[in-house]
Amino acid sequence: MDSVTSLAGRVHGLRLADDVLAGGDLLAPAFRELSSAVRLYRESSHTEDVGRGLLIQIGELAQISGWIASDAGHHDRAEKAYRLGISAAREAGDRALVGHLAGSLAYQWSNIGREQEGVDLARAALDEAGPDAHPKARALFFDRIAWTHTRARESQPAMRALGEAHEALSAEASDDAPQWSYWVSDEELSVMDARVYTELRRPLRAVPLLSSALAGYDATHAREVALYRSWLVVALADANEPEQAAQEARRVLAVDVASERTAERSRVMLRHLQSHADAPDVCSLLDEYGIWCSSK
Repeated sequence: MDSVTSLAGRVHGLRLADDVLAGGDLLAPAFRELSSAVRLYRESSHTEDVGRGLLIQIGELAQISGWIASDAGHHDRAEKAYRLGISAAREAGDRALVGHLAGSLAYQWSNIGREQEGVDLARAALDEAGPDAHPKARALFFDRIAWTHTRARESQPAMRALGEAHEALSAEASDDAPQWSYWVSDEELSVMDARVYTELRRPLRAVPLLSSALAGYDATHAREVALYRSWLVVALADANEPEQAAQEARRVLAVDVASERTAERSRVMLRHLQSHADAPDVCSLLDEYGIWCSSK
């Protein structure tokens, strides 16, 4: 059981490292830990309770490893990790963890062109976790459902899921939240609200939420700040504020992190700004990145 406790500490250490480092920086150590944990389970003798504890930690380690791989753009490797984790968590009987892993995979699918599969899997993740899952976990699952519907361009289901996420988080808890949900809060749900509003072209709702979130966000979380600011750029452009959008875009592009998600958001942001190329500030920015500007 000491081995289980030690492994749990290293898993949470990886989660905390992921707050301040990008996927490319953590990929190798995360998968070394995952391989080591699987080997420990398969090659050691242990009681049933210890075996279940190891399986849960393998599931949790597979989730953060998959998340790191996805951030680094290694989607196949991420999916394999998620599927390994789902198998381990299901064998351990941890339904909420199964839901967390399945929801993580659904989130990836929705971002790489498998939008409808993402919707179906995100809803299955909520069902798998069941109604007794901790309020923080259910809030996270509803947020992922909202995002997958957004990516599938299904606005009404997305908006409903946002409301259900806030409702779930406000519910009274009868037990401690799983450690993997440590970051779920009203503030983080508001960021997802803003991202959904941005994608659904409702910038007047999105801009105040994103501006407020970024004003108080921990600056050491450079990747998250850059990602959230990229949605602010798009929302500002849609709100017909191209000069401010260009200013915020420069701040995103100045961030150098080993994250394919951040790189892709930067490309999306620049493509979106092209519709405002008649604004001098936008045209100047596009020109710096080799994008033809029609106003020149």
